[in-house]
Amino acid sequence: MDNRIIDSLFSTDAVRVSDPDAPFWYASGRLGPFYINTHFLLSNEIDAMELLSLIETASSSDRLSFPKLILDHMLHMYERSESYRTVIDMLTAKASELEFDLISGGERRDFFFSMLPAYFLKKPHLSVFKDFQAVYSSEEFRTSSHSFEVDITGKKALHIADLVTEASSYTRVWIPVIRECSAIISDTLAVVDRLQGGEENLLSEGITLHTLVQIHPEFFEKAMKMGKISSAQYDMILEFMQSPSDYMNSFLLSHSGFISEQIALGGKAKERAELAISKGYAINSECGG
Repeated sequence: MDNRIIDSLFSTDAVRVSDPDAPFWYASGRLGPFYINTHFLLSNEIDAMELLSLIETASSSDRLSFPKLILDHMLHMYERSESYRTVIDMLTAKASELEFDLISGGERRDFFFSMLPAYFLKKPHLSVFKDFQAVYSSEEFRTSSHSFEVDITGKKALHIADLVTEASSYTRVWIPVIRECSAIISDTLAVVDRLQGGEENLLSEGITLHTLVQIHPEFFEKAMKMGKISSAQYDMILEFMQSPSDYMNSFLLSHSGFISEQIALGGKAKERAELAISKGYAINSECGG
């Protein structure tokens, strides 16, 4: 595992680790010690959210002008952002070791990482959208066409993604669209694999997953040795990785007022705390029962 990608993930807040006494709320109503927002590698959260907004706006209008518009923005960020340049160079080098005819990326965050490797390797790019439409861009994005207007029968696609969790976006949209174009997909490359079953789900589709980073204890151990997290944060993460539910139960037992404090805060904290109660994640003493 390359130290440069670890440094970039933490310096841009693409990986954020909580204080041991103040874990993050996840959308599920569980508590957890870290967040991963791979697209922050662009430079920071503000720049990443601006690009997401641009992608949303551009993809909802003229999709044939969309790829070049986004590419130009990313080329500007590549020149300006060391973290983005680092990850794009690593992805491009990794991709160059594989055999493929074109690179694909899925709406929205995949585009952060799929377009520039295609541009630098002089490969066509297939922009896949969540509504099962796709736009094919020729080498160096000189021209773009709707996928049904080009013949890529038998061409081998390398899908580049930001993050793999369970690979549900692959099985739901990306793979069906690529195969509907009569193209082949046997490899995919991701910046981060969360190790939550995605690799196995992709293998069941005949697709091999390649990654820059896997989120396992060794990743956080290396981050600790690099001074990115403390030993207390590392221990917290290990406990969470061994059993997320046991981690949450243990935290709530040792922080008896946490749930009531979160409810008193109002807003999203209150919503997540009440969700935890409704799902039975918060123990009875926390619920006042």
